[in-house]
Amino acid sequence: MRYVLTGLLIAVAALGAVPPESWQKRARALFQQLIEINTQDSNGNVTAAAEAMAAHFRAAGFPAQDVVIAGNVARRKNLVVRYRGTGRARPVLLLAHLDVVEARRSDWSTFDPFKFTESEGQFYGRGTSDDKSMAAIWVATLLRYQAEGYRPERDLILALTAGEESGVDNGVEWLVRNRRDLIDAEFCINEGGDAVMRQGRKVFLGVQAAEKTFLTFDVIAKNAGGHSSLPSKDNAIYHLADALGKIRSLDFPARLTDVTQGFFEKMSVIDKRPEAADMALVSRTPPDPAAVERMSKVPFFNAQLRTTCVATMITGGHAENALPQSVSATVNCRMLPGDTAGNVQGTLERAINDPEVTVKVRTSALSAPVAKLQEAVMGPVRMTVEELFPGVPVVPTMSTGATDGKYLRNAGIPTYGVDGLFFEEGENRAHGRDERVPVQSFYESQEFLYRLVKRLAAAK
Repeated sequence: MRYVLTGLLIAVAALGAVPPESWQKRARALFQQLIEINTQDSNGNVTAAAEAMAAHFRAAGFPAQDVVIAGNVARRKNLVVRYRGTGRARPVLLLAHLDVVEARRSDWSTFDPFKFTESEGQFYGRGTSDDKSMAAIWVATLLRYQAEGYRPERDLILALTAGEESGVDNGVEWLVRNRRDLIDAEFCINEGGDAVMRQGRKVFLGVQAAEKTFLTFDVIAKNAGGHSSLPSKDNAIYHLADALGKIRSLDFPARLTDVTQGFFEKMSVIDKRPEAADMALVSRTPPDPAAVERMSKVPFFNAQLRTTCVATMITGGHAENALPQSVSATVNCRMLPGDTAGNVQGTLERAINDPEVTVKVRTSALSAPVAKLQEAVMGPVRMTVEELFPGVPVVPTMSTGATDGKYLRNAGIPTYGVDGLFFEEGENRAHGRDERVPVQSFYESQEFLYRLVKRLAAAK
């Protein structure tokens, strides 16, 4: 999963650095190997990708007990690798998922989604941006440490997992429940942090410390029905239409977390559009109500400010010449951290206020706490950004979508999305046609994470 922030008008020049050529080649080869292993849910095999990466660690001399393939489904197993340090401090967990969203060759243009292709400064293939780039970089990073004889003051734990995209046999959830001993850590570095360029110039690097969670309802209207030649205004379709109109008009209360308040405060300085003044007003305590109302008209900012619900599918009726007996709509909600499914359901029911319409949970949500922006993480991030990308601001962010970080945050492992993988604003193609990452950004991310993890691994 990646969600790129849009609408930023200023940019900061950067002087990024990349790894030695030999390690660029190693990372590229690992990346290609992962892309060309089909790991989609329908007919792919995550275990094959996990085993392929495990073979590199075994060949590098990692002890057998530190290279573990674990999971309860044959083709959806996870790889956990432990890189031993001095043990002076608790481990750091490095997370990436190996599964990808579905991809059909017919939906892509000239590229095969399961063939790694470099073209015009881009790497193409399903999973290039979500999330096999980070997986390949993590593997290359630990192998580079091993080759250099580096011994950190914390153990470094790499987890390459299944089920992030589909939610089926989710690897992080399984590890938390069944093999917590393998992944227990002081904190985790994961995907989810936006890094944004404008016309090739770096604007900001995000640290994702919060995320909204997925919750889906069926909104159902039922009726006795009858013959269409004797219509009545008491029609299930009309009841549902009225209910959906009320949902369309519904705004959940605006609420800021420490992360979103920090986001608006930082962006009010970085962003030079007229909206910057409203960002500053929104970041105040309490937020300025008029500024909140103006910002809510922009879908991205509205999603940062509140829980949202939207109708996404509709079905009903059984014959063209019969009054419908049952119709339903799918309503997908994205909850702010701290919100609850019961509160969201109750808000929808009160807004609809129709005894002929019921609201039922289809897909339940797992809400997750916000990760505290602790200096033990933010300090190394800022230092590494300044070292590699001078002048680029570091901004706390909340993803409007979800990652596997929610399972770890709920398990008491603070999780931060940060990768240093810069995309041109509006150009991220994760989950879409011709998914790709810029070649230069991939190698810059490789060096960024190599240096960042060394800083994070230093005991305090």
